[in-house]
Amino acid sequence: MSSSGQAGRVHTAGKPRSPVLRGAAALAAGLLLAGCQVTVGHGTRDDGPVATDAPMPATGSASSIGDPYVPGDGNGGYDVQNYRLKLAITPGGARELDGTATITAKATSRLTRFDLDLTGLDVAEVKVNGAAARFQRDGSELVVAPAAPVARGAAFTTAVRYSGTPQAINDPILGRYGWIRTRDGVFVACQPSGAHTWFPGNDHPSDKATFDFEITAPAGLTVLANGEPETPPASGAPSTAPPATGAPGPGITAGGGGPAVVPAAHRAETTSVWHVRQPMATYLATVDVGRFDVRTGTTPGGVKIITAVDPTLSTSPVDRFHALNARVTDEWTKLFGPFPFGSTGGIIDDADVGFALETQTRPVYGSFGLDDTIVAHELAHQWFGDSVSLSRWQDIWLNEGFATYAEWLWGERNGGSTVQQQFDQRYRDAGNSELWDVPPGNPGRRQMFGRSVYDRGGMTLVALRQKVGEQTFYEILRTWTKEHRLSTGTTPQFIATANRVSGQKLDAFFKSWLYDKGRPSR
Repeated sequence: MSSSGQAGRVHTAGKPRSPVLRGAAALAAGLLLAGCQVTVGHGTRDDGPVATDAPMPATGSASSIGDPYVPGDGNGGYDVQNYRLKLAITPGGARELDGTATITAKATSRLTRFDLDLTGLDVAEVKVNGAAARFQRDGSELVVAPAAPVARGAAFTTAVRYSGTPQAINDPILGRYGWIRTRDGVFVACQPSGAHTWFPGNDHPSDKATFDFEITAPAGLTVLANGEPETPPASGAPSTAPPATGAPGPGITAGGGGPAVVPAAHRAETTSVWHVRQPMATYLATVDVGRFDVRTGTTPGGVKIITAVDPTLSTSPVDRFHALNARVTDEWTKLFGPFPFGSTGGIIDDADVGFALETQTRPVYGSFGLDDTIVAHELAHQWFGDSVSLSRWQDIWLNEGFATYAEWLWGERNGGSTVQQQFDQRYRDAGNSELWDVPPGNPGRRQMFGRSVYDRGGMTLVALRQKVGEQTFYEILRTWTKEHRLSTGTTPQFIATANRVSGQKLDAFFKSWLYDKGRPSR
């Protein structure tokens, strides 16, 4: 994630992310869900109502994954395999969302009850394996008691029918994120704890799953999501302005070889089906609804690409953005390894937020204007954060430090400060407590999106490159992305990879850069 503040670092959807980020971004995650009230849902079954006021079974899964950086998020007892979200979105309606979430999971223990993360919204019905289940609300938890226990190791499905208007999260440091209303639709960016404001699930990055979206929206609006659509997304009329520098050239194939794009305003309704075939963390899921200019095609390197921009944003030309996404994707593929997903691209919406977020396959950006280094940052996350995801939020530097390094590298290759100059500038600031008093390998919950995670995290990689040499450094990165592809990783695992690939013992080096307070020696 990166943000569009003053020069410094860039934050997206809740994280700092760009070459320039002033001030520490701190997250009081434990406060986000404070004040939730316990409510009771009403279930039904074929032979009558399911009582929900009787005591729920006393045994079942843990109601939290136990990550102290995001208290209450995630659940134990099951491993989600797939989310199938059927959503009707009506921006500005009395209720903006009607949904059915069908969750396929594997039980990791015997389940007489289990929890799903869900904040707000009204639940009408829950079924487990097709049979009506009892359920009740407990703060940000939807507690489900299936009609029959689920055996350990068994696959099972849970269908939740729900509705309401998702509420954005308002944090004093990060600002608004989650489900954000725009002038013509919605913009969704959920790091770290916003996914369960619009669908029920196991909302922690350690439990990744594939996704299928079926989204219906009012006529005239375009629907965008993660992954690949069954048919090309509807577009508004193409811009008549001449392409800016970096507009698609001969190497970028337009059109994508699918059916012709139909302007959204000419369709009776908008129903779009998207498939995310590679596992995805819940906070990386997005649906974006509004009016967009859309470009599709393939990058010169052969990766499918879908780019969309709200046509009212003159500071973000869609053709230039499309070309930039293609260029960055292909360049990072050379450095970091094969592109891990079925498509790339990005979405710039008229959303009044000062951040971007690396939503899987298609990062989302607020209306602050097109910034090349932020795009480089967010697309680097497709490898570092999206493909190789976190097992625990403590290791957030594995996402942000790596993307910050990539951001500096893109700036260097395009005539800006060199990576070494970025390092030296920060290292000279010996009195910077934001960097040197906060160890990025365990920054604490309030500093998980702070300056140390981004800048000192990126500096750790620059120092590693100096220590092992450039060729070995990139071999370490490619080994990391290959061995943990579409999975998760931790800092100790990365250190082990660096030791093995380099043939050096780097534990003391990483300890000083990631875990010790104070400025490490050069």
